[in-house]
Amino acid sequence: MASTRQLHRLLRSTYKGTRNFSGSPQPNPSSSSSSSSLKIIQKEHQHSAHNYHPIPIVFSQAKGTSVWDPEGKKYLDFLSGYSAVNQGHCHPKILKVLLEQAENLTVSSRAFYNDRFPHFAEYVTNMFGYDMVLPMNTGAEGVETAMKLARKWGYEKKRIPKDEAIIVSCCGCFNGRTLGVISMSCDNEATRGFGPLLPGLLKVDFGDAEALERIFKENGERIAAFILEPIQGEAGVVIPPDGYLKAVRDLCSKYNVLMIADEIQTGLGRTGKMLACDWEEVRPDVVVLGKALGGGVIPVSAVLADKDVMLCIKPGQHGSTFGGNPLASAVAMASLDVIRDERLAERSAQMGEELTRRLHNIQQQYPSYVKEVRGRGLFIGVEFNGKSLSPVSCYELSEKMKNRGVLVKSTHDTIIRFTPPLCISLDEIQEGSKALADVLEIDLPDLQKKKPKDAAPVAPSACDRCGRVLYG
Repeated sequence: MASTRQLHRLLRSTYKGTRNFSGSPQPNPSSSSSSSSLKIIQKEHQHSAHNYHPIPIVFSQAKGTSVWDPEGKKYLDFLSGYSAVNQGHCHPKILKVLLEQAENLTVSSRAFYNDRFPHFAEYVTNMFGYDMVLPMNTGAEGVETAMKLARKWGYEKKRIPKDEAIIVSCCGCFNGRTLGVISMSCDNEATRGFGPLLPGLLKVDFGDAEALERIFKENGERIAAFILEPIQGEAGVVIPPDGYLKAVRDLCSKYNVLMIADEIQTGLGRTGKMLACDWEEVRPDVVVLGKALGGGVIPVSAVLADKDVMLCIKPGQHGSTFGGNPLASAVAMASLDVIRDERLAERSAQMGEELTRRLHNIQQQYPSYVKEVRGRGLFIGVEFNGKSLSPVSCYELSEKMKNRGVLVKSTHDTIIRFTPPLCISLDEIQEGSKALADVLEIDLPDLQKKKPKDAAPVAPSACDRCGRVLYG
């Protein structure tokens, strides 16, 4: 393997320039006061549900790795829509397909056939090596689909007694916010006030294969599936021990349990492989894709499985008006083309190694603040020491990075994810990591002085399900 110095030389010679898709004009500052960032934020606050707490920046235009606000200020995107724009914002090849298809046919519903979805179905199943695909729109819909599919398979093929099917998930998981999905969650904010939650669900520690086998031994005859993120994203980019995914595969096969991999965020090149399960050469029974499958321009999700599983669902038992629509199908094929043709998985592995190295250097420089840097490819989490950071939160650090022109978002108060578009350049990685270093050197001490100690973030509460404090 190349030394760090050799790798750095290779990356700089290969990935030095901008990746903003040459020929794309930079936006001009907005001349309309009604379109100012402040006015837009106020309008959303007044007329939209308060179900998000965004960083105070307004996206007006974007290309590649860069975003502009209505005033014309440029920012470097280090979140990439939670991996929805792995290919980069407004990729010209994806937009070309979007526009061409939009002029011909957009929606047919599944009451009829259309001339795009069958091609997408063939493309995606061949690419990932599964017999069939069930198309949906959002990632949460994909996970709900996988859960329904698992229960149906459990009753029809495994002969689980009626209404006794169990699905096992991991503590700290995040698979969306629909009612069925939050029933697997350990996030009290996502679950409190929405009960009763879906029954038939058990929890197990992520990364603990022995605990998983104990659950299988105790409840194996009624367990239809085990669903997991190969790397937990919302939990803070938590990576399981080496060999865990392979052990899960072996246990699921041994106890006749479907292994479902939620690759919505980890898939499509994000971790340096096409799927995160590829790191251990594991083939799940069911794979859920989303986010980058739509190329950052339209919601597309897909559930992949073989016929023995997929054909358990019959006509009328599941579906979506927009699932498999011709516009989404055309865009999804173009999105996969870009990932393959531009070798974005390989790029993620190489650039991720460089970004991780720089973040480790920052950790060495500020060991009292930075607790851990972890990740694979360009899927990286930086965990901070909440006590030394206090009374400042990572949300406030994210705001300060925004002020320095780099966009990130915290999770669980003490973790910041660094997940830029996979087309990012070496110079942009240097810019992003420098912004973090500057925030820790200049902004954080100033914040700590100005913010009273009694304004410290509220301590995380114990999980309602397992009684443990999972975050913070």
